[in-house]
Amino acid sequence: MKTSIRLATCVAVFLFSLTGMAQRIEPSQGESVVIVGTGMASRMMKFGHFETEMYLSFPGKDLKIRNMADEGNTPGFRPHPGRHYEFHFAFPGAKELVKDEFQIDTKSEGHFESPDQWLTRLRADTIIAFFGYNSSFDGEDGLERYKTEFEGFVKHTLTQRYNGYGPPKLVVVSPIAFEEKPRDFDGPDGESINRNLELYSNAMAKIASNHGVLFVDAFNASKQWYNGSDVLTNDGVLLNDAGYRKLARFLSESIFGSRSIREGIRDTLNEVVNEKNWAWLNNFKIPNGVHVYGQRYAPFGPQNYPDELRKIEEMTDVRERAIWAALNGQPFDIGAEDAKTHPLPEVPTNYTVSAKNGTIDYLPGRESESKIETAEGYRMELFASEKEFPELANPSQIAFDNQGRLWVATMPSYPHYQIGDPKPADKLLIFEDADGDGKADSLRVFADDLHIPIGFEIAMEGVYVSQSDSLVLLKDIDGDDKYDAREYIVSGFDDHDTHHAISAFCVDPSGAIIMGEGYFLHSNIETIYGPERGSWGGYFRYDPSRRKLTRIAQLNMPNPWGVAFDDYGQGFFLHTSNPTVSWLTPASVKPIYGYNMLAPQILTDSFVRPTSGLEIVSSSHFPEDVQGDLLFNNTIGFLGAKQHQLLEEGSAFTAKWRQDLFSSDDLNFRPVDLEFAPDGSLYVADWHNALIGHMQHNARDPLRDHVHGRIYRVTYPSRPLMKPAKVHGASIPELLETLKHPQLRTRYRVRRELRGRDSEEVLPALKSWAAKQNDERLKLEALWVGWGHNAVDLELLEVLFASSDHRIRSAAVSVARYNIDQLPAAIELVESASRDPHSRVRLEALVAASWLPAEIGLPIVEKVKEHGLDSDVARYSYEYAQSGLLGRPVHPSATDKNYRAQGEGFEDEFLKLGLEVYSREGFCGTCHQPDGMGLPEAGFPPLANTRWVKGDKETLIKITLKGLSGPIEVNGRNYPGQVPMTGFESLVGDQELAAVLTYVRSSFGNNASPVSAADIKTVREKYLDVNGPLDASTLSP
Repeated sequence: MKTSIRLATCVAVFLFSLTGMAQRIEPSQGESVVIVGTGMASRMMKFGHFETEMYLSFPGKDLKIRNMADEGNTPGFRPHPGRHYEFHFAFPGAKELVKDEFQIDTKSEGHFESPDQWLTRLRADTIIAFFGYNSSFDGEDGLERYKTEFEGFVKHTLTQRYNGYGPPKLVVVSPIAFEEKPRDFDGPDGESINRNLELYSNAMAKIASNHGVLFVDAFNASKQWYNGSDVLTNDGVLLNDAGYRKLARFLSESIFGSRSIREGIRDTLNEVVNEKNWAWLNNFKIPNGVHVYGQRYAPFGPQNYPDELRKIEEMTDVRERAIWAALNGQPFDIGAEDAKTHPLPEVPTNYTVSAKNGTIDYLPGRESESKIETAEGYRMELFASEKEFPELANPSQIAFDNQGRLWVATMPSYPHYQIGDPKPADKLLIFEDADGDGKADSLRVFADDLHIPIGFEIAMEGVYVSQSDSLVLLKDIDGDDKYDAREYIVSGFDDHDTHHAISAFCVDPSGAIIMGEGYFLHSNIETIYGPERGSWGGYFRYDPSRRKLTRIAQLNMPNPWGVAFDDYGQGFFLHTSNPTVSWLTPASVKPIYGYNMLAPQILTDSFVRPTSGLEIVSSSHFPEDVQGDLLFNNTIGFLGAKQHQLLEEGSAFTAKWRQDLFSSDDLNFRPVDLEFAPDGSLYVADWHNALIGHMQHNARDPLRDHVHGRIYRVTYPSRPLMKPAKVHGASIPELLETLKHPQLRTRYRVRRELRGRDSEEVLPALKSWAAKQNDERLKLEALWVGWGHNAVDLELLEVLFASSDHRIRSAAVSVARYNIDQLPAAIELVESASRDPHSRVRLEALVAASWLPAEIGLPIVEKVKEHGLDSDVARYSYEYAQSGLLGRPVHPSATDKNYRAQGEGFEDEFLKLGLEVYSREGFCGTCHQPDGMGLPEAGFPPLANTRWVKGDKETLIKITLKGLSGPIEVNGRNYPGQVPMTGFESLVGDQELAAVLTYVRSSFGNNASPVSAADIKTVREKYLDVNGPLDASTLSP
């Protein structure tokens, strides 16, 4: 019976293919071909082979080809952070056809055009659509819903007149099959994936046939390709260069028929195609789009971005004309033609001298060093600067490799590539201090063609780097300290706000890379395990041993920048925009698309913002009493590093200020990252820039610095430096013994080294070594090393779960959580943990249960609640986990930071609007804080009980509209120019501004008369010709 069904399916697919052959496309002169769909189509732009094939097939047709595909798309769902939620749906009625979980407002805003608007602008004649892969992971249960969605897309497309006169020629391409070949990692069940892909491909074929649409069966074709010896995918699904070459020829022949092709110019033409695609991507997927057409377009975007978009559109056309010329053997000077494209306006600076802005008179490195003060007993000295090493411009992240060399990511192209400039040349640098004098002696450039590398992690297989929409792996094949090959690991990350994109990489104890991303972003990543989606702030975890990406946290936080793990694997992270340090475990409840859980605050005092870079003190070179403290930098107002003592408090942690480790009076000093070196000293990256504000200055302000950067070294001279442990080149027994080293970062690098060694050699030696250890924390190290090889020792896991130390038990549950899909026995361990006497172990069980099927996870979650939730953190996690398992909306008490501020009976809609405006990212609450008390240590004044708020309405309105600059006295305290305060004149309308000022004047202990929209209108008109910011010295409350 099964044989008959399978034969019938094959016959059906064959018939559909025959139908498709009769409908091949013959492009007309100047045909506009637009590609839409999912990641297989989107990633084509990184290789260019299909477009090259199309151009070669029709050398005289002057084809115009544009690719609008994006990872995460479905036929009806096209999420984008730069357009309102209602335009996330591809056609009228699509919202009702897509999955229920997508039918939630993710608070995106902007004027980025809808799919139909783009297709109309491109005057699409032919549309080639790639769908089915993402949806196939819904399996047989989701097939009927998908068929309705897909048919809705087909019907809608065939009724449009994008080119102005007739319906488009539509081509539908199925997903490719999963390539089941031996791999150097443990992947998913390819057979199961292929069953679903076949179901969805066949469904698409039938619908296409019913509507007379050409269907291309890439699924069955790719299964035939895989019979050969070539490996065509990186991981089973994501095609490599060879795979895209094969797909390109297959698609071209299936859609257009066999053609006589001039082969001699293929490689040259492909280079020009990739140049065109690079220009097109800087239009359709321009990085930092939040300033181009999103929520931060006002007030500065209109000054330059419409012109930049016009210019890059013309540059794209220039490169397409170069393609046509090459096809016809004609010369073409791209540079000369670029010079004729739309000129860009000169962007004016709005720079004013202030504590926030720093000074445009940059101090030399040594002189800047003299401005630094350290805590008693410490010394901070310059390791390297742009003077000796011009390549050291705007360093963003640092890390030491296993040879003890310092790697630095630089990004002078920040905030993003300037349209019309030479291509970005951001770098990964390797510094070496050969004589050990604490000064850099030499520099090697590992990579010099990057763009905004705001996160990187060194591994034995290469260096993982954040690159716009992709996590890439740069490989140094010949060992000359310069990368030779770039592999796209996964794509679909959002860079709508470049400083919020995946960043500040750090590995967890298993070696999985933890990557944070911030507000505004809507990442939709295609993986071999299915799509991973995230909206707004959160964390991703990428496990190289399984090639598995997971969205592990979705949080109500602006911009995480800094992660560190303690001796027991507990992770901590910074929020950057808020004065908040959080704890990762309770935040790691399984995310629910569109809902962002409140992140816990563990700081109790000495609040500053914006923070960046997080490290745990673990160095015998530093005093004994500070071991385990948290260190983090701050870059506005207080320019230095705060040091907080980390304390346990029930299930949670708190952090109490101990000291300011260092601070600087150089207003351009911007410490952004820090890491302990193998010798126990602490290294600090200084971004060093006069202008760092996002809302306060145009992204293209000419005074944004792109050349300065410094690295500093902090020591404690009265204690000896540590002898660096041998890691690179050490034997496996030597490395295992070095796991006993007291320094966290040394063990971090040892685990990295062991992950790169042969598992067949490491695992037996590891098991023997672990059996000899009496210290449970060393046994935990062994568990982590095995985990890094995707070989968790279940027996050892159970031994550690029986520990009398709650920290060890918690760590064991965390390991179980990430391996339940491979270790079914771990479910019993998690269930047992829900009854543990310690609340933190129970919280670990709650988090782990949120990732289980509801029938298993929900009873565990409820069991944890029965034992009591001892903190707000635990309550947030419980409410969020319970909602996810029940499949219902999350209660705002776990997601909305304003929920408790409103309180019971908070029903005034005008005040609710005011609170909402006050709490927007980058608006009032960011600096003045949710409680209105400001951050005096960081230079942000309070709004509570001050005449500036409660006094003259006109003065308050005028300041809010225009902004404020210069020193100001508030409640008897002088604030030395921590402004310019942002002017909100072009950011909000009269009603919203009236609401927020009324909210401020009636909150935080204030009791002043309300402000009306008419009041705002009057003041706005009165001072229409006054430019901001206002000078504080000319005003009084």
